Amino acid sequence: MLVEALATLATAGGSAVVQAAGTDAWAGFRQAVARWFGRGDAEQERAELERLDRTVTALRTADPAQAERARISQEAYWQARMEAVLENLDEGERGGAADQLRALLAQHVPEVRVTAGPGGVATGGGMDIRAEEGSIAAGVIHGGASIGPPPTADPPKGQADRQAPARSPARHMAPCVDREVFPPAITVSRSAGPAGSSFTPRHVPR
Repeated sequence: MLVEALATLATAGGSAVVQAAGTDAWAGFRQAVARWFGRGDAEQERAELERLDRTVTALRTADPAQAERARISQEAYWQARMEAVLENLDEGERGGAADQLRALLAQHVPEVRVTAGPGGVATGGGMDIRAEEGSIAAGVIHGGASIGPPPTADPPKGQADRQAPARSPARHMAPCVDREVFPPAITVSRSAGPAGSSFTPRHVPR
């Protein structure tokens, strides 16, 4: 099994093949990769050139919905082939082959193009995300974001009671009762007199 450094190198090589495919750097890179695989064997080198051409065709003809899957598949294919070459070499040859592959990548693909799927962030180097006072900074935010004062913890129940502002005493209003107003009472007194005597009303307040 390859050590981590060589496995990482093979991963970078697989990514470089896919990223360089079809670009201006492809012609020189294609030849260099084929020579690295052939290691002096002309027939092996021609076979690698055909494989590299098939990779370009696969990437160009992939359906847009399957483009990402095709890219990942081709990266894995070339990564596995590079790992196999390094793993099958003896210890003395392996170091030299690894150095050659590093130099090849540095020469033909000096800047690695990095892509990201939907909702992702791609960077070819370091990424520094900062936020100024009163703002939000993030690589990716899923959902909403808001800015406001930090929530404060509720005080203990006893303390909350002590800190609660005093309430003004409620004013008790006497219920309003409808009062029925009666007309002044009238009493009638009969004064003595002849048959034609009269009645004199007298108002008596209630």
